[in-house]
Amino acid sequence: MKIYRCLAVTKRVFRDLKNDRRTPALMFLAPLFAMFVFGVAFSGDVKDVPVIVVNADEGSTAQGVWISLSEEIISQLDRQMLDITTLKSADEARNDVEHGRALAAIVFPEHFTQEVITASFPGEIQVIIDRSNPNVANPVLKSITAAMTGTMQEIGQEAPITIHEDSIFGKNASFMDYFFPGILSFVAYLLTILLTLITFVGERVSGTLDRLLATPLRESEIVTGYALAFGLLGTLQSAFLLTVGVLVFKVTVVGNVAVAFVVIALLAVVSQSLGILLSGLAKREVQAIQFFPFVVLPAFLLSGIFWPIEAIPSWLRPASYMIPPTYAVDACRDVMLRGWGLEKIWIDIVALVGFASLFLMIAVLSLRRRD
Repeated sequence: MKIYRCLAVTKRVFRDLKNDRRTPALMFLAPLFAMFVFGVAFSGDVKDVPVIVVNADEGSTAQGVWISLSEEIISQLDRQMLDITTLKSADEARNDVEHGRALAAIVFPEHFTQEVITASFPGEIQVIIDRSNPNVANPVLKSITAAMTGTMQEIGQEAPITIHEDSIFGKNASFMDYFFPGILSFVAYLLTILLTLITFVGERVSGTLDRLLATPLRESEIVTGYALAFGLLGTLQSAFLLTVGVLVFKVTVVGNVAVAFVVIALLAVVSQSLGILLSGLAKREVQAIQFFPFVVLPAFLLSGIFWPIEAIPSWLRPASYMIPPTYAVDACRDVMLRGWGLEKIWIDIVALVGFASLFLMIAVLSLRRRD
């Protein structure tokens, strides 16, 4: 082996990089982007969780002083974590939790303070909670317990107070039940973009796309054909994963499986449309792969798959709703853990249809016939 020949090859590689300025730029920009997203997304705590308080406690007089332990507990609740609203009816609060307008409701009974002070009965706080997202539900319950404990320490009394948890959704759900809908959406998103991007760039490089554009086929017909093909493949992949999840990992599916398939199929269409758009920015397969950190990492970290959106810093949280998998993950969990149907997840469906329509339209425009 002669060293000058090795150096000649090295020189050629650097010469190619000099002519392809995009690759060196992405080599430094992509890791910086990855570190930024990881650092920012995982730096926050759960915040702004909608919680309802129903306080029917009348208070009590102890040693000539009127006191309301329920008000003391409410005052010690973490207002940064909990976005608190008040209602007068426990039934109305339950209805809001059932329809996803609030994650939990804290209900204080009529004689709560009197029962605690006199110790005639154990004081009981009812917490109506949606446990379909344990990463949010657990910190909320911990905050309520901390407020209750802090109040009792302040008054120097160790009267028995219990929390009666009434789980609306996800009562017996395991971590896998919560985790699986996110993985299902992420895999469909990732594999469909990867397959579309590599295939489309390959056809550009080989000249197959130019030959298609030279035929009577319209740009919209080409894009629609790809959408049908890759959308079907993405749905089949998701069907396989769902089957494995149910049979092997015993994942709970409360709602209609067909509705979950509709969501994943829409996400697959969105993903392949995005793949076609990105393929227009890449001249060869290597450049196509360089786009992956900018496509995969935001979906991985900001769409609620592993890290709850409520724990993302508030200034970054709007970016989560600019990522299509966010809506697919939310809709799949609503169907699989809450048992909701199309009438309750229609906002997510509309968002996915909007992304698909926008990306398909831009993809068609990007394939204008060349002179």
